[in-house]
Amino acid sequence: MYKMKAASLTFRDIEQAVNFNNMTVSGGNIDLQGMSRSVRVVGEIKNIDELQNIVINTSSGAQVKLRDIANVRDGFHQPENFARYNSKNVVTLNVIKKSGQNLLNAADEIKLIIADMKKNKLPSNLIVEVTGDQSRNTRNTVNELNNTIIIGFILVTIVLMFFMGLVNAIFVGFSVPLSMAIAYIVLPWIGFTMNMLVMFAFIFALGIVVDDAIVVIENTHRIHQRTKMNIASSAKFAAGEVFIPILSGTLTTLAPFFPLAFWPGVVGKFMVFIPITLIITLFASLIVAYIFNPVFAVDFMKHDDEDHPVTFTKLWKITAGIVLAGILFHLLKLPVIANLLLFIAISFFLHNMYGYKVLRKFQSRVIPAMMRRYESTLIWVLKGKRPVIVLWGMIGLLVFTLVLFNIVKPKVVFFPDNEPNTINTFIKLPIGTQIDVTDSVARIAEQRIMSVIGDNNSIVESVVTNVAFLASDNNFDNSSKSSNLAKIAVNFVEYKDRGGESTGAYMNDMRAALKDIPGAEIVVDKTKMGPPTGKPINIEISGEDLLQLAQTSERFRRFVDSLQIGGIEELKSDFAATKPEIIINLDRERANIEGISAAVVGDAIRTGQLGKEISKYRDGEDQYPIILRFEENQRKDIEQLLNLTITYRDMNSGLLRQIPLSVVAHLDYVNSYGQINRLNLKRVITISSNVLDGYNANLINAELRKALPQFTKSSAIDIRLTGEQEDQKESMLFLSKAMILALFLILFILITQFNSMSKTIIILSEVLFSLIGVLLGYMIFGMTISIIMTGMGLVALAGIVVRNGILLVEFTDVLKEQGYKTRQAIVEGGKTRITPVILTATAAILGLIPLAIGMNINFTTLLSELNPHLHFGGDNVMFFGPLSWTIIFGLSFATFVTLVLIPVMYFVIYSRNIRRLRRKSNRLAKRAAIA
Repeated sequence: MYKMKAASLTFRDIEQAVNFNNMTVSGGNIDLQGMSRSVRVVGEIKNIDELQNIVINTSSGAQVKLRDIANVRDGFHQPENFARYNSKNVVTLNVIKKSGQNLLNAADEIKLIIADMKKNKLPSNLIVEVTGDQSRNTRNTVNELNNTIIIGFILVTIVLMFFMGLVNAIFVGFSVPLSMAIAYIVLPWIGFTMNMLVMFAFIFALGIVVDDAIVVIENTHRIHQRTKMNIASSAKFAAGEVFIPILSGTLTTLAPFFPLAFWPGVVGKFMVFIPITLIITLFASLIVAYIFNPVFAVDFMKHDDEDHPVTFTKLWKITAGIVLAGILFHLLKLPVIANLLLFIAISFFLHNMYGYKVLRKFQSRVIPAMMRRYESTLIWVLKGKRPVIVLWGMIGLLVFTLVLFNIVKPKVVFFPDNEPNTINTFIKLPIGTQIDVTDSVARIAEQRIMSVIGDNNSIVESVVTNVAFLASDNNFDNSSKSSNLAKIAVNFVEYKDRGGESTGAYMNDMRAALKDIPGAEIVVDKTKMGPPTGKPINIEISGEDLLQLAQTSERFRRFVDSLQIGGIEELKSDFAATKPEIIINLDRERANIEGISAAVVGDAIRTGQLGKEISKYRDGEDQYPIILRFEENQRKDIEQLLNLTITYRDMNSGLLRQIPLSVVAHLDYVNSYGQINRLNLKRVITISSNVLDGYNANLINAELRKALPQFTKSSAIDIRLTGEQEDQKESMLFLSKAMILALFLILFILITQFNSMSKTIIILSEVLFSLIGVLLGYMIFGMTISIIMTGMGLVALAGIVVRNGILLVEFTDVLKEQGYKTRQAIVEGGKTRITPVILTATAAILGLIPLAIGMNINFTTLLSELNPHLHFGGDNVMFFGPLSWTIIFGLSFATFVTLVLIPVMYFVIYSRNIRRLRRKSNRLAKRAAIA
């Protein structure tokens, strides 16, 4: 600074001298001896010495070298961020997947690249670790969902074996992979990628897609066994007989998913994969049921008296052949195929030795006994006034359940809670805090967190600290750097490797350990499943007057604190009112007299403080910026900033003049606003907080709404509870509309099929009464209701439960057309359709049971290592559990409604219609007699 002043030099003089002496200029071409040669002036600086020896002409005519007025050195940029891995300094490299690309493939390729670089390019003592790998969770989720599909498929097939035999069960079971294969073909056409929601939709569809196949195969088997038709005729007749009920049943099942496909908002974009995948898969099940299953039946179905187990000699030969093939694959070191063949050999042998007899005994004794018991139950229920008593009893149970639900009031959440895979600690210091200070606070917090989780914790994968960069609590902010922010991420191992230990328990301990760090806002949060939503407690205070808005927001924050509402972690405001600044107030009149402007002063201060790139230094293929600025001790000394000499050329006299900054300006130390947010053109300040474990966000927000009228504020200020509450309200409104629209669609389908309002009401009553099972299930087991997942389950349940009701009512009508009396038609229809009703309901329930309880078997390791890695629980069951249990509870109770209450309602409505017709006939007869 002082040498520049003595030489009467400005920053622009130095910039021009360096820039003009560090360039290569093309001079065109010149023709010599028949050759055209290009002319180039090479003037680039080759080393630091050349840069130091650049000569600068001063206004006085003297010449000085750059080294006489400046220190030229090859240095490094000042650190803008810090990163640590398990308390060791590291360089972090975040890799972000492109939208629409395969995360698993990208992660695998990255790991291969790292392995190759460690082997061939990187120094041997350089440690490269991969942590916080999101593909691990995605891969684990996909594997668990795949295994759940297999478990559900096995359970469904086993149940079908008992009712329909092994061969028929395999026919029906094949409808699952066939339907999914068709969906796999279609999904890429509509831009769907494989994700956990698509996988869940397949699990959801697992027990539903077999319904059509069950009805077709069971009807074919029944007709083939009870008539003298050949198998081809039986298959044609059976498929034709149930064509309409299957079609309408599938359409009613699909009806609730059509509104869900138009789910708006962020939540809708997240959840839309489920309804669309289900729609495609269920349409595919119709193709399989109408085309593939009859073809299978024609080729393989036999009469029971023709279906005998293989002979003992043939059994041993086949088993031995499969075992030998398995041994061969073992020798070829293909253990998965080898163990699979051995498993098939054991299953084949045991089935033909013992299993066949068990199935035959079940089909010849248990099923007929079940039908006889059901028949006697229906005969007893349909006598006298019992139908009316049963109907009113069910209505009374519904009313009782609703009243009890309002008394018990189970916990309600927006999205299901989950055990965190990562716990993030966000540290926020006042704006302007130097990065070294932020890092020192982060180190203190890091030490306290390490004391909470302990050394060598088996469930902790890593602790990663980021200061300034990648420290924002915004998941989509991957580029900004803020010196006052830090983040400490504790990454845990996969759920299956935790030995059942809860990770959520660490959150409260971390909050307690970090609460007394002065001057820092600290938030401990976890990664959540589901779409990005606002904070569970989010209050927006909006208005036009910024000062009044800031004062009101602070008063409201203190007001909420005074309420002492349990569960609020700590209310934080996004309004930064304490950004420290040094304001240089320019005396405009004096400056104009001296002939200088604000631009001249600003350019001098910006160059001296921030620095300015004046040229580039080339070293081979690399380029480095040449930065011009004051020495560090001068940049940090405010007194020297005031004594900064502004060197300029007087435009009147043409002379170079110098004047200290203090002559034309003075400094003010102020605090300004760090940022001003707007929403719908209004200034807004947001106050938010997380909810502590064990507390419910909806209950806390209810208390806030109740207390809000007690807070005095100006009429120009508006206070709203938004964030997650706003998303929740929007989703509840949409699900309510979707439910109503679904019921209208089902109503339309049923009226079209039956041309009867009374029969439509009978079937639709299943939807209402199935609510009893759902509410009782949640209350009995003390489960938490999720607005999104439980709500979606209720909407989906509406379409599923009416399916069996259609089968029962439609076949009863067919029997009445064949001459059966009403009571006899009801009993015979129920007796005939009890098998498909129980099978379809059981299949749907068993398809969801593995996901509902979190049962997971790793079939890959089971076959390769004979280790199933069996475990229960996990992220999937926490997220999808409420939806699964909603279907299970509702469908279980709806099956009873289908088998008992629908026949009762059918008979009650029929009897009522008969009495009404008789009364009408008697009135007409009396009028005729009088006339």
